Amino acid sequence: MILVFNAGSSSLKAGVFDTGLSRLIAGQISGIGGTGTLTLGAHSATVTTADHAHAIDLLLAELERKGFPISGCDAAAHRVVHGGEHLKAARLIDEDTLRIIRSCTPLAPLHIPSALAGIEALSLRAPDLPQSASFDTAFHAGQSDLATSYALPAAIRARGIRRFGFHGLSYTGLVESFGSALPKRLLAIHLGAGASLCAISDGRSVATSMGYSPVSGPPMGTRSGDIDAAAVLRLATEDGIAATETMLNRQSGLLGLSGISADMKALLADTSPAAAFAVDHFCYWIARQAGSMIAAMEGIDAIVFTGGIGENSAQVRDKITARLEWLGNLPVHIVKADEERIIAKEALAVLAGR
Repeated sequence: MILVFNAGSSSLKAGVFDTGLSRLIAGQISGIGGTGTLTLGAHSATVTTADHAHAIDLLLAELERKGFPISGCDAAAHRVVHGGEHLKAARLIDEDTLRIIRSCTPLAPLHIPSALAGIEALSLRAPDLPQSASFDTAFHAGQSDLATSYALPAAIRARGIRRFGFHGLSYTGLVESFGSALPKRLLAIHLGAGASLCAISDGRSVATSMGYSPVSGPPMGTRSGDIDAAAVLRLATEDGIAATETMLNRQSGLLGLSGISADMKALLADTSPAAAFAVDHFCYWIARQAGSMIAAMEGIDAIVFTGGIGENSAQVRDKITARLEWLGNLPVHIVKADEERIIAKEALAVLAGR
């Protein structure tokens, strides 16, 4: 059995898969760092957690009660948002891997600390259990230098300042879900707390909206999306680097635009002008950046939505596709994101190569 953890900034998804990639059980804890909900299979309960390590303890205890003790697992596998320049494929977690992941923390400050907390907590509780990491940046690693290079001096680019792209595990699963019916030029739109677009040509990422960090691209739940570098420099000068980083990652996006909520469902139910503006702004910029992805593919054959908002909000999908009607009558697909299954699959490959 493969135990999979997918850590968010305040949540932790978990699943157990067999070697045939059948999901044996799945669950999650929300609201980490306070009061939230633990679900596992049919079980649901309100829980209070101090941090991700505490959340792992609760999930492991509940998994054992359900007949899935950690002692019965052959490996654990984790989603890590950023692999930097050096981690371009799933790999076994050792000290070298951990060192590189830690060095990527400034690139994804909302997620990497959570993933590291999960890895380290599991190492303490099951020190002999092999662990692997899968990286959201890996799917985009084959993009051309034209797509990934910022127009900066060579000495700066040599320091690793470049576009990386994210949501790669989601896009990997999406491509696999089409099988032989995969459109040649596919505009993939992942909409959740994070939002990104990806130009997928012949199953490969050729361009994506996120760049050096997950803060770039269209507006998101609490991330600003694209903002002029000069504006960031001014804010950092006036408010300080730490405050500016917090604002761009945690206080912007739908939350910042509306002043109400980062949750799309709540905003759609709200009749205030501020909520409507936040939703319209989100959809406008998704559609506007879609044009960039289409140009990178030199055309388009289909659109696919995934992620929590992309899968569940017909209203948001309709607002976006209405702005893309000039493309003609394109097929529009909806694919459920299944990052955990991809993580389990990659873990099996890593274990086979040990």
